[in-house]
Amino acid sequence: MTREPYLVVSDIDDTLTGDAQALCDLADILAAHRDTVRFALNSSRPSASVDKTIETEFPPGFEADACITAMGTEIRVDGALIGDWEARFSDWPRDEIFRIVEAEGHPPHATEFQTRYKVSFAVPRGGPQDHVREILAKTGADCRFIASGADDFDIIPSLAGKDNAAIFLAGFLGISTERLIVAGDSQNDLAMFQVAFRAIAVGNARLELLDAMPVNTSYRATRNHAAGVIEGLRHFGVISA
Repeated sequence: MTREPYLVVSDIDDTLTGDAQALCDLADILAAHRDTVRFALNSSRPSASVDKTIETEFPPGFEADACITAMGTEIRVDGALIGDWEARFSDWPRDEIFRIVEAEGHPPHATEFQTRYKVSFAVPRGGPQDHVREILAKTGADCRFIASGADDFDIIPSLAGKDNAAIFLAGFLGISTERLIVAGDSQNDLAMFQVAFRAIAVGNARLELLDAMPVNTSYRATRNHAAGVIEGLRHFGVISA
């Protein structure tokens, strides 16, 4: 009997990128395990930005089975957007949310990182981020907040997110969540770690992720970037040693 494949969902920046040779090695391994592993990218950046990274930093001919972008608000499978996923956010008051946060004096990230269902600002941790949350809560706007680094602050619909998108994708592909493995390096990957059956923190992962990730289901790799992903997949028995 053919066993159900794994679904491996990985962050891109500093998780897969950062070591070109290791990324090539991972691509070769995934190609050799096509029957047992489905592979998806999961980035906070919008699709156009991610596509550029794939074109310039990934090995020639690299293909992912799916691509989750814009902090879990966009899902593409075989290059086609899943309309049913975005439809659940169709009434999200994006422009109002953007206007409110900008009026507080917080600079928005570059236009290329803004989308219909995600707004991104530089908002310092602590009081400033708490204040933005309080203001938006008073409006009744449907918001989910993802903070990482010193001041990266993304706002998306509550039903979106890297975690919800990964779970949805597993169901869409007919793969049980008991076969879901994720990989990441920063706090905006934490939500994925909390819903996945197993999770890999690459060796260069930030303390903000390492200190908060689930202990029993997470593996901290010793190697950095894509080499750490390979190490984690071997640790969990997803690929052969």
